[in-house]
Amino acid sequence: MIFRSPYPDVAISNSSVTTFALRRSTEFADRTALIDGSSGATVTYKELASSIRKAAGGLGSRGFGKGDVLAIYSPNCIAYPVAFHGAAYAGGIVTTVNPQYTPKELASQLRDSGARFLVTTSMFLEKARQAAKETGNIQEIFTFDDTPGATPFSALLEAPELEEGPQINPATDLVALPYSSGTTGGSKGVMLTHRNLVANMTQLDGLESKCRPLTEVDKLIAVLPFFHIYGLLVIMNYALSRGAAIVVLGRFDLAEFLEVIQDQRVTFAHLVPPILLALAKHPLVDAYDLSSLQGIVSGAAPLGEDLAQAVEDRLGCVVAQGYGLTETSPVTHQAPNQRRGQTPHHLIGPCLPNTEVKIVDVGTGKELGPEEQGEIWIRGPQVMVGYLNRPEATAATIDEDGWLHTGDIGITDENGYCRIVDRVKELIKFKGFQVAPAELEALLLTHPKIQDVAVVRSPDEEAGEVPKAFVVGDETLSPEEVMGFVADNVAPHKKIRRVEFLDEIPKSPAGKILRRILIEREEAAVGGADRPTPQGS
Repeated sequence: MIFRSPYPDVAISNSSVTTFALRRSTEFADRTALIDGSSGATVTYKELASSIRKAAGGLGSRGFGKGDVLAIYSPNCIAYPVAFHGAAYAGGIVTTVNPQYTPKELASQLRDSGARFLVTTSMFLEKARQAAKETGNIQEIFTFDDTPGATPFSALLEAPELEEGPQINPATDLVALPYSSGTTGGSKGVMLTHRNLVANMTQLDGLESKCRPLTEVDKLIAVLPFFHIYGLLVIMNYALSRGAAIVVLGRFDLAEFLEVIQDQRVTFAHLVPPILLALAKHPLVDAYDLSSLQGIVSGAAPLGEDLAQAVEDRLGCVVAQGYGLTETSPVTHQAPNQRRGQTPHHLIGPCLPNTEVKIVDVGTGKELGPEEQGEIWIRGPQVMVGYLNRPEATAATIDEDGWLHTGDIGITDENGYCRIVDRVKELIKFKGFQVAPAELEALLLTHPKIQDVAVVRSPDEEAGEVPKAFVVGDETLSPEEVMGFVADNVAPHKKIRRVEFLDEIPKSPAGKILRRILIEREEAAVGGADRPTPQGS
């Protein structure tokens, strides 16, 4: 059977993502749109709209046009929305990059996406230069903080405002190209159109009868990265489309985070479970007045019932879960959150308007009914076009009828409320970031002392999951050597945090790693006295 949203369908605007995100910029011209959480600098909606048109004009004067790709390799900052929408308004596509990527990882994304221009900061400029040199397709590098030796991003804002961008077909023209491992491993460009993003924001608008709406009097904290689809769409774009103010932080530091909530009187926060863990348990929380905070939505990784309840009890606000994927722009489910107790904490809620859900038996492909466990399939206007240059991976993820196979296991009740039972079979989610075991295995197998390896998720209270390597190797090989080798070659969230040596990696007759055996072994060991401590983040 097909589970449908309890909300009525919504009419999706045939507009560009920039037009939609700035739909209230004239009405709220003098209201604050963006606040730098560290310096206190502000940008009004009028200033934001003007800067976006100037950035589009500046990019256009350098030959950037429809279909061209701009890469943003930067932590959050108040100029990030200007860069994103400047490129979008000029008819371009933005590929957002994790600023912790190594030059090699950055080069891979730049090459695959075909990026022509790159925006970064002084802290990451040297890595950006290395990657640009390796790929050879970057024409110009800009820096948000006007670093000598690169073109200041502010130079783009010296151009006249672009009064009207090129003609956009929202249904077919791409605007965002974040990268995701999906369910098939390996990082792939997720092709999202203007319509995908506008549809998802319109769908969120349609939840107002049961979910707390964002309004122009709200202040949100943007500590989740804008390079991730959660931060890009749900915080940066959707909050702007509602006329709210966004307090931007470049990184998560607990003391600064708490101080900003207190001093800016933040009313709403989109967070991930590791931050909620700090809110529930860290003694520093008691030193700050967080009474302005009315609601928290947790996403990117499953949130435990006890943890959600502990945060509600300590802060006195409403905590609810949402669910989605990069491939769905991202939101597909949202738990009603107008008041405490409205939705049980283990539920991600019903699906959004215009969204359909199936629960399918993994082994047989049979469609299942209420209270039956199977893989979650999603169909709706927020589902991606596909993976860039990966037709086989696209076909493996989206079937001929438009159903996106999430790889997540769930159960939906009679009312359409869903809960996640299990995770994508192989992917590891470290603090909400996806880590593909195959990538780490391929790297580890280049080590001269390693004969065989399997990487699986290992449960961890703080991070949710950490990558653990089961290694068959030389007797002189140490766990520290294994972890150090990986750390030198990947972004911090991909680092191996635990190592165990085996005589043999369990495999099927066809040679496929039997990860379930290793995962069950690891899960059974949780809480044991010999549990190794994860190495630093």
